Amino acid sequence: MVHISSSWSGLHATVVHFPVILLLIAPLFVMVGLGLPPAKGRPFLVSALAFMLVGTATVLAAAATGEAVMKAVGAAPAARAALEQHRGLAETTVELFVLLTVAYAAMLFVPKLSGHEPESWVTTALLTVFLVFYATGALFLVNTFHHGGVLV
Repeated sequence: MVHISSSWSGLHATVVHFPVILLLIAPLFVMVGLGLPPAKGRPFLVSALAFMLVGTATVLAAAATGEAVMKAVGAAPAARAALEQHRGLAETTVELFVLLTVAYAAMLFVPKLSGHEPESWVTTALLTVFLVFYATGALFLVNTFHHGGVLV
């Protein structure tokens, strides 16, 4: 995990809002991109990747600032179990969104780079399956956010 100064621990409450917003908006762009012809939908699909990249970077920052908060708060026995649960959810959320973002980038760019563009129905099917997996990530994200709010 990234180690940061304990003075950064106050940033956690601000930083956590960015990945929630960015990562929950990204699938909307995927859905719009799916609903349009491939040439018109591609900019929306690429925009979704941009949201995912920035959202994943900020979820990493949120995890790092969360570590600083845990060190600053100390080991209050009453809060320790809740903090550990929140930390576990946060670690899973980070891992999910790193995987989802890499997988999505591969779906967008590997066919272009290889020169083997799949038929549009194949792309639609892959992106639809991706959105199902993304919903799992979104549930973890919201659950992590909720547990953090309860801790506050």
